Amino acid sequence: MIKGFIFDLDGVITDTAELHYEAWKKLSDEMGWHFDRELNEKLRGISRMDSIKVIMDHNHVSLTDDTVVELATKKNDLYVDSLESMTPEDYLPGAKELLTHLRQEGFLVALGSASKNAIKVLQQLKAMHYFDVIGDGNSVAKSKPAPDIFLYASEKLKLQPSNCVVFEDAEKGIDAAIAGGFHSVGIGPEERVGHAEVRFNSMKEATYFEVRSFFSDFF
Repeated sequence: MIKGFIFDLDGVITDTAELHYEAWKKLSDEMGWHFDRELNEKLRGISRMDSIKVIMDHNHVSLTDDTVVELATKKNDLYVDSLESMTPEDYLPGAKELLTHLRQEGFLVALGSASKNAIKVLQQLKAMHYFDVIGDGNSVAKSKPAPDIFLYASEKLKLQPSNCVVFEDAEKGIDAAIAGGFHSVGIGPEERVGHAEVRFNSMKEATYFEVRSFFSDFF
């Protein structure tokens, strides 16, 4: 039986992708690195340290570990500063309605995000009360596509993976859900999240009734 729901943050609850892009773009420009929206897509759903390594590999750059950490921290500072502009109006259409509905129906709800700034984002959205458990980039060592963040969330919810539905907008996030034995809902295009059990183009389409209808055998 499905008793819990686990949500990625960026691209599912809210869209901070543009803020991430702007921060990476500013850092890359300062470093003289090539960075565009196509490369930015490869960063979807992965950690900050993995992201900077993708950018460095693309630019054939090798730096000391200390310098890499320093640059990743600088990018994070740029991103965190930009979060101050977020408000409760910045939920993706349909996300707040789904969270509210799940609360009304009595389901357990967790966050399963690679972001180390997840709590700050949820605070800006005034969304903390929707979640029983917060799993973020500070919770586990291995980021997606490893299933660790979702396993952390389900363990804290005291539920088996098979009792949980994961909402993800990233290919690696769906990979992680599948690897962990979770039910999966993909948000986004077929080429990115088509391997999820069910896919919706947007959160607005992923209503409680639509999701429950698809997983009807498990409720």
